[in-house]
Amino acid sequence: MKKGLLLFAAGLFNLAAITAQVQPVQPKLTDDKSFSMILFPDPQSYTKFDVNQPLFELMTAWTANNKERLNIEAVLCTGDLVEQNEIRIPDGVNGNQTSEEQWKAASQAFARLDNKLPYVVCTGNHDYGYEKAENRLCRLPEYFPSERNSCWRNSLVEVGNNYQGIPTLENAAYEFNTETWGKILVISLEFAPRDEAIEWAKAVTEKPKYTDHKVILLTHSYLTAEGKRRLKENYKISPANYGEAIWQKLVYPSKNICMVICGHECEIAPYKDNVGFSIEKNAAGKDIPQMMFNAQTADGFWHGNGGDGWLRIMEFMPDGQTIKIKTFSPLFAISPTTADKSWRTESYDQFDITIK
Repeated sequence: MKKGLLLFAAGLFNLAAITAQVQPVQPKLTDDKSFSMILFPDPQSYTKFDVNQPLFELMTAWTANNKERLNIEAVLCTGDLVEQNEIRIPDGVNGNQTSEEQWKAASQAFARLDNKLPYVVCTGNHDYGYEKAENRLCRLPEYFPSERNSCWRNSLVEVGNNYQGIPTLENAAYEFNTETWGKILVISLEFAPRDEAIEWAKAVTEKPKYTDHKVILLTHSYLTAEGKRRLKENYKISPANYGEAIWQKLVYPSKNICMVICGHECEIAPYKDNVGFSIEKNAAGKDIPQMMFNAQTADGFWHGNGGDGWLRIMEFMPDGQTIKIKTFSPLFAISPTTADKSWRTESYDQFDITIK
């Protein structure tokens, strides 16, 4: 009888193996005691065209499916969820979807992660105003209320006010308790933050209960491809603070902000011109890594497929101070005909970050 049960179980296992999806490239952690966070670059060009929208869903579905394999703690997104925040007649060039359709597409993609993983989304210039940051009007609160993802009940710990004085996820802090890195706080800061938003973030980092946390700041516009902080941009949105002001007012004097992540920078150019990295010392003399990642023109077009599915796997090593950055495309990885293109391994796309 026992032999029969074993044969039956073996048969089920073989059947599962035969019927399981074939994915030629399946990333794994360097160390099985590591955990990871997944970084999505600006997804606006996935959501502005209806034919591209499934590509962003592929990225979020792949992430959900790899939760255990990569021991994923959270997902981060650099902003610009849509191309236009409030338009009714798409021009067919900058997208063929109305703003409502774009926001629905972004929401539907992230729904793949709801109740499975916490995700931290910051707002970009295209998420404000009508086309891009003419004012602070933003539909993020409508499509991303705090109730939509049950995982936020365990991670969302602070919420700041938007320009209307209403608490929304435009400014929010998320806490993650880890065995090897201790407590991590990820703060999402609105695009070109107002002084009030910066003061809110500063007050959060200085609360006694967070002073021993490692704090990662996520905001949209901060660093250029040359690793320089932005001084100013020509958007009508006002008042506003850009990269250098965010550094001077918030990051430089902070005792516990240990890393800054952003997106935004984008050109029709080689990969190296759409990523950036810099390390500078804060007021206490600590090295602060600052990383910019975008991919929306990875296929060589402003209005192409949205970014070839590129994302970054951030592996937090068990030493508590090393983060391995790898740039990967689940779009290329799922087919044997493109699997050899699924990693970007140049020094600007695959490197280690040390946080002390």
